[in-house]
This record gives sequence, C-alpha cells and structure tokens, in this order.
Amino acid sequence: MKVYFSPRSRAVRTVWLLEEIGLPYELERFELGQKEMRAPEYTRLNPNGRVPTLVDGETTITESTAIAQYLAMKHAPELVPTPDAANFAQYLQWLQYAEGMIMPPFSNYVVETILLPPDRRNPQLAARALKVMSRAIAAVEPHMADREFLANDFTIADTITGHAIIMARRAGVDFSALPNLSAYADHLEARPAFVKADSA
Repeated sequence: MKVYFSPRSRAVRTVWLLEEIGLPYELERFELGQKEMRAPEYTRLNPNGRVPTLVDGETTITESTAIAQYLAMKHAPELVPTPDAANFAQYLQWLQYAEGMIMPPFSNYVVETILLPPDRRNPQLAARALKVMSRAIAAVEPHMADREFLANDFTIADTITGHAIIMARRAGVDFSALPNLSAYADHLEARPAFVKADSA
C-alpha cells in the first residue's frame, strides 16, 4: 500500500488512519506546490495533482474521505458504525462536515495567506475566509459538550473532521471561546497515531 503525501495537508488524515489501524504503508513524499505533483507520472494517478493518493494493488483512490471509508470498511469496520447503530446518523453528519463546511473556507484562506505570492494576496478575501471558517468551527462546539468523539465512539469521522478542526486551529481560528473543541483537538493531537502521522 502506497500513500502519496505532503506534510500539513489532507494526506495526514490517511497516514493517521493507517497508523490507527496498524496497516503497513509506503510514503511517497511531496512538498505542497512541488512541480512533480503536476508531472505526467503523478497526474496519471491523480489528475488534479493533489494529495493524498492511495494505491492499494490495482486500486487507486484520490479523495481523503473516500480513502478513509475504503480503509476502514476493508480493514477496521469497527470505525464505521452500521446503519442500525445509534450513532450512525451522527457519524454520517460529522464525516461529511469537514469537506462540506470547514475545508472550503480553509482552502481559500491558505491560498490568500500562503500559496499566492504576497503581491497577489487579497487581505479582504483572507479575512472573509477566516470568518466563514470560524463560524463553521464554532457550530461544532455545542455538539462536543458531553462527548469525547464526534459520534460518541472514535470513528473515521474523527480522522476527517477532527483533522479539519485541528488544521483550522493551527491556521489561526480563535479557539479561546471554544473549550469543548479545544479539549477535543488536544485529545486528538495526543493520540500516538496522530503524532506519528503529523511528523511524517
């Protein structure tokens, strides 16, 4: 199993989950923006030239949430609640929340503050993206008032939306009025599998 990876990207989610499950893998590292990510050798695997990409034998998957579902359903079904489980609806909600609500403004913020050269950055767009991202993060705070994980038990929703929450905090979202999410993010960041993936 091979993972095409960049630090501080969605690819950390994939490595985190592999570490949680205990599956062996090989890393192919890029730095974000590296020209080799746009080279034909890689875009044959991932036409968008992004990470992560998982190659498992004849199977190639390029979306981090789909990769998480694939790995868990094949190798760790305990991380995916069954449709008759009490937490199934919560699991679905929070599995999708990262890409639906947090990551679009996060991506816009990163573009305007890091990826674009300084003379092309727009501070107004960056501020707006941070505001929208902060609102999406704050909406999770009351949900975490009485639970340790998003769907009560640890599931792949935590490796997806939990990772997005961690990244939002690192990007500058103010967590000072979010004690539940602060505790949640701290708890996730202390997991040995996350620590290993985060330092890969």
